[in-house]
Amino acid sequence: QVQLVESGGGLVQPGGSLRLSCAASGSVFGIGDMGWYRQAPGKQRELVAGITSIASTNYADSVKGRFTISRDVAKKTVYLQMNSLKPEDTAVYYCKADLRPYSNRPIYESYWGQGTQVTVSP
Repeated sequence: QVQLVESGGGLVQPGGSLRLSCAASGSVFGIGDMGWYRQAPGKQRELVAGITSIASTNYADSVKGRFTISRDVAKKTVYLQMNSLKPEDTAVYYCKADLRPYSNRPIYESYWGQGTQVTVSP
């Protein structure tokens, strides 16, 4: 069974840095687009950063210049390097990936991680 497992969240002071990781486990025969989303209390889930299968990236305006998304296809992992963190970055961060779980069918399905809490506070 394919799963996405996130790690790297925690408590950090304003101006600090964190690196989130999200690794796919199970039988994966292809990796498509991957991305990071976040959801703060009382708010809708929003896209933070995305990376396509050809490594093209896009970012929410609020994180441009501070966050960097990258991927390691061999490790089936996507990363989010977060620098200059602000209190408004506090949220549960989720990774999402389009993965091919079948060896004999060229079909990609979307998977979500369980979420990891990021808290930015003095």
